[in-house]
Amino acid sequence: MDFDFPLRKIIHVDMDAFYASVEQHDNPELKGKPIAVGGGSKRGVVSAASYEARKFGVRSAMAGAIARRNCPELIFVRPRFDRYKEISKQIRGIFFEYTDLVEPLSLDEAYLDVTENKKGNPSATLIAQEIRNKIFDKTGLTASAGISINKFIAKVASDYNKPNGQKTVNPEEVIEFLENLDIRKFYGVGKVTAEKMYRLGIFTGFDLKQKSVDFLEKHFGKSGSYYYNVVRGIHLSSVKPHRIPKSVGAERTFFENLSSEIFMLEKLENIASELEKRLQKSKIAGKTITLKIKYSDFTLQTRSKTLPYFIASKDLILETAKELLYQSSLENSVRLLGISLANLNTEKKKESEKKESVLVQLKFDF
Repeated sequence: MDFDFPLRKIIHVDMDAFYASVEQHDNPELKGKPIAVGGGSKRGVVSAASYEARKFGVRSAMAGAIARRNCPELIFVRPRFDRYKEISKQIRGIFFEYTDLVEPLSLDEAYLDVTENKKGNPSATLIAQEIRNKIFDKTGLTASAGISINKFIAKVASDYNKPNGQKTVNPEEVIEFLENLDIRKFYGVGKVTAEKMYRLGIFTGFDLKQKSVDFLEKHFGKSGSYYYNVVRGIHLSSVKPHRIPKSVGAERTFFENLSSEIFMLEKLENIASELEKRLQKSKIAGKTITLKIKYSDFTLQTRSKTLPYFIASKDLILETAKELLYQSSLENSVRLLGISLANLNTEKKKESEKKESVLVQLKFDF
């Protein structure tokens, strides 16, 4: 099939159970055992789980108590973020041996554009294999990779042969790959959206493709056009070496649940102070303040307000957060509060930057 847009050679590299794998590598006694990085106490939360733990249904963001109930033999390990950052830096050094077009998504995953690369290698598949081998040789850790014509397909493909594997979706395979794809595997389709799609008779990419853009926008808002395009292999987002955040936030989980707004005001002030520091460090401001409330039963609620001007100061952030807190009564006792700022002053970019791309022939080595 011919595409009416530039094709790229994109690799998505995703480390396998990164935090947990680092702990197992550094402490051989943990190898082959179910471990969770995070807190196993009543208030603890799992940050990451080893593949051995995942077999018992242990997942990241799960309450430590629930994780321990699912897997009584689970071993909890305190996170060592300095160590994770150290290894992540080594891995990114390997990426830069091949291209400067590296977009980190977190400490353990990144997009690479190798359409034109420092090695002069025309095969993105071989580059991905080389990178994975180098990561293992240097760190002792395994990585998985997805390779295709854009970021969306590369990310979906990287999950196919995990752990320690890779998958390439060549240009001529893209449409069939997407049509056969379970809708739950579409990046950006969460559990709630998937259930809504099921009710609309959408179970695969093929089903999604039968729906008009008007139908999808009616049922999914702005995301409708995104779904309409990606199922056709259209995702024009370029790899951004200096990724601009869409929001900046700070949050706190409390040792004891808070049952009154009065007790939360001091906590909000501390969170607003931390957010102010992060904004100052990044030299950015925003207009939309969102208050995040996680209740003791783990249900999540957000309340937002958009101001007519940019703010970055603690006092203005706190003032709006308080207003949002008192907007309606609490549904339960609270275990976590967070404040984030979006609609940032970094979002105005030159149109030329958004459309920057290099046209590549359809028939090229993957």
